[in-house]
Amino acid sequence: MGRVAGLLLPVSSLPSPYSVGDLGPTAYRFVDSLAKAGQSLWQVLPLNPTELAHGNSPYFSTSLFAGNPLLISPDLLCEEGLLKPFELDSVRCEPTHRVDYRRAYAEKEHLLTLAFERFRGGEDFEAFCQENAYWLEDYVKFSVIRKAERRPWWQWSGHSQVCERELLKEKFLQFVFFKQWSKLKQYANSKGISIVGDMPIYPAQDSCDVWSNQRLFKLGEGGLPLTVAGVPPDYFSQEGQLWGNPVYNWQVLKEEGFSWWLQRIRHNLKLFDLLRFDHFRGFSAFYQVPYGSKTARQGWWEKAPGHEFLQKVKEEFAHMPFLAEDLGTIDRQVSELRRSFGIPGMRVLVFAFFEQDSTHLPHHHEENSVVYTSTHDTMPVEGWFYQELNETGRKRVLDYLGYAPESISRALIRLAYMSVARYCIVPVQDLLGLGPEGRINWPGTVEGNWEWRMKSMLSQEAEEFLLSLCHTYGRGSW
Repeated sequence: MGRVAGLLLPVSSLPSPYSVGDLGPTAYRFVDSLAKAGQSLWQVLPLNPTELAHGNSPYFSTSLFAGNPLLISPDLLCEEGLLKPFELDSVRCEPTHRVDYRRAYAEKEHLLTLAFERFRGGEDFEAFCQENAYWLEDYVKFSVIRKAERRPWWQWSGHSQVCERELLKEKFLQFVFFKQWSKLKQYANSKGISIVGDMPIYPAQDSCDVWSNQRLFKLGEGGLPLTVAGVPPDYFSQEGQLWGNPVYNWQVLKEEGFSWWLQRIRHNLKLFDLLRFDHFRGFSAFYQVPYGSKTARQGWWEKAPGHEFLQKVKEEFAHMPFLAEDLGTIDRQVSELRRSFGIPGMRVLVFAFFEQDSTHLPHHHEENSVVYTSTHDTMPVEGWFYQELNETGRKRVLDYLGYAPESISRALIRLAYMSVARYCIVPVQDLLGLGPEGRINWPGTVEGNWEWRMKSMLSQEAEEFLLSLCHTYGRGSW
């Protein structure tokens, strides 16, 4: 595999004539744009279901296997005859730079209900349900009961009736999502674009995964977690981050041969060409905080059987099509675990200039890694340089570049392309030169995240800029 480059853009951030980006025509146009720009990779964030109550975070999902119905394209349903043009006209809106989640959930619920009422099943639907029964049956039952109970699963009354029609509707939504996603992935692959997926390390507590696999998590009486996940205080957060997800009972997972994890990876590799392990350091040791804590300060580290786990992974997936999100509190054990299995780690340029000799500086990069200008959890480059870096940090950047660029975003993109790292991935916001308005997520917060979106497609100038970098720095297709 040669040196390759790509862009990071969540599906929800695509432009479209609706309240949220989706798997429809503009997704195909974005793939075309990637191909024109000489790109080989499109990294998307997790495609799992999101909820308004959980801040629309794809990393705090009710299922690690299900797809997000919010991303289903009304246009493609219309092409199939499941929706009528006038029904789409009633929900179309002018493109904006923000996802309107409240409106999007309501509109999709309305449209998808109409589509389901016209759906007549078929062999492909039956085949999908049969092939995915190992997760789908639990998921649809969980979803239907949860909607009826309107409270988390550990507070359910146990008396809810499961309506067969509602179960069928949930299966329909998943069928449509995976059908649309599969076609989009096939199209991307045909254009020489490989999809990079992101696999959250933990599900939400109120999720089908925890409800149907309680033995795999550290739960106490009544199903509530004994401890929850997070990260300790660091340079970026004095209180640490309290994620609130339940942590795994790795002893049970190990006793079962890590079968649940292997099943999950197998499922994801049907959806993606490359798979990034979110919070990779959690496979070496994970940070846990007593349930009910107000901050992450009271937590402690506990070792995880990462080597045994990854050995099982390698036995089944010998080509190891994985990347590791190895950011945060990384010690020698984490780095050795990653390197021993040949998994590329991350280097992020916006982390490179806070200290004198950071491992994120390009001259410390290694070939088996992926370099980013910024990430979905950081400020885009433009905002980082002018608002987060102090004068000393900005001087380090300019000294490293050797000149004062007209666009700091474009300068760092060029720097990333120069890197010896095999993979180079740039968030679209950096290509567009955006500042704070382009930020996707503020870790440790709930409100106002995952909302940024493109208002229009990439310009020809942006495509030509990336194409020229690919030619100059030898980043072609794989």
